[in-house]
Amino acid sequence: MRIQCHRPSLATAFQVVSGVVPSRTPREILKNVKLQAIDGKAVLIGTDQEVGIRYEIPGVEIESPGETLLPTNRLISILRELQDEGVNIEVSDGRVMVRSGQSEFGLSAEDPAEFPEVAAFDAEQYHVVTGEAIQAGIRRTSFATDVESTRYAMGGILLELKSDSVALAATDSRRLAVCHLACRSHGIEEPANPSPVIPAKAMTLIERSISDEIEEVLIAVHANDVLIKCGNTTIYSRLVEGRFPKYADVIPKDPKVTVDLVVAPFYSAVRQAQIVTNEESRGVDFVFSNGLLTLNSQAADIGQSKVELPISYDGDELAITFDPRYVAEFLRVLDSEKPLTLSLIDGESAAVFRTDDAYTYVVMPLSRDR
Repeated sequence: MRIQCHRPSLATAFQVVSGVVPSRTPREILKNVKLQAIDGKAVLIGTDQEVGIRYEIPGVEIESPGETLLPTNRLISILRELQDEGVNIEVSDGRVMVRSGQSEFGLSAEDPAEFPEVAAFDAEQYHVVTGEAIQAGIRRTSFATDVESTRYAMGGILLELKSDSVALAATDSRRLAVCHLACRSHGIEEPANPSPVIPAKAMTLIERSISDEIEEVLIAVHANDVLIKCGNTTIYSRLVEGRFPKYADVIPKDPKVTVDLVVAPFYSAVRQAQIVTNEESRGVDFVFSNGLLTLNSQAADIGQSKVELPISYDGDELAITFDPRYVAEFLRVLDSEKPLTLSLIDGESAAVFRTDDAYTYVVMPLSRDR
């Protein structure tokens, strides 16, 4: 095998594919990335056997076809340090030669035949979502997953697929993020699995694989796995086993109070109040009074803080205590100028944040007996 590549493009491909390469695994071969130069195109393949990725590398001149395994971290380091725009990769006699400019590297190569396959996207039934929409939906939900939970379904993001819409939902039992997106279906009469749960790792990989040039993302869901095509990238993932909670049941339906807020000033106030908290005293009191939101925090051996934010509120005083991390993580994924509403029942019930583009975030309050 002998190919010539555009080094920055190859470096970008390695960075994307490395997102699935395990740092620790009983199968040392999985620490490599497979490079295929076959049928007039070059593809990088990586997998941890739960999640896999195929990345077609643009701008490759194939002088002779073939395939090889490349040590991921070593190649990333080499490509980062090289200065020339071009790089040549040649495989012969069980060694990989990487040449660029005045630099040359010889690396040992393992047998590519032993590397697990990752399927290409050849589905005839799939859903189509715009790249911008699915990228935003993943950002707005992935932070609310619980990857360490023994309830495995909470370690992923639920997709509720319909012919013209898809809902993304994630929860760790203390908060819930739900985002609704428009979509269209292709060739689907009865979905094989209308409510798959995709691992957070795979969803994060999808989000990172979407560039500004990618207009549409194709999602093909099967009974036990999913294939997603984003431009030059195809991502495979096994689905998370277990039942996802009935999230709609935990969204309060009849709030007593609704407060209008803007992301930037509210986020600034939350970050300030968060400074004077610690592991033992994470709670911040959010006190709503006539025209004013006051955030009070106090922690032993640290001190106390009081942050005031003018708001349009003229109801009775209402106090509720939140872990400020959960509020800040929600606000961080929104545009600074975006308006939002906060709906409350009382100081002991779940609070609901909503935006005007079908994004809902539910947070459970902390006990105020502190």
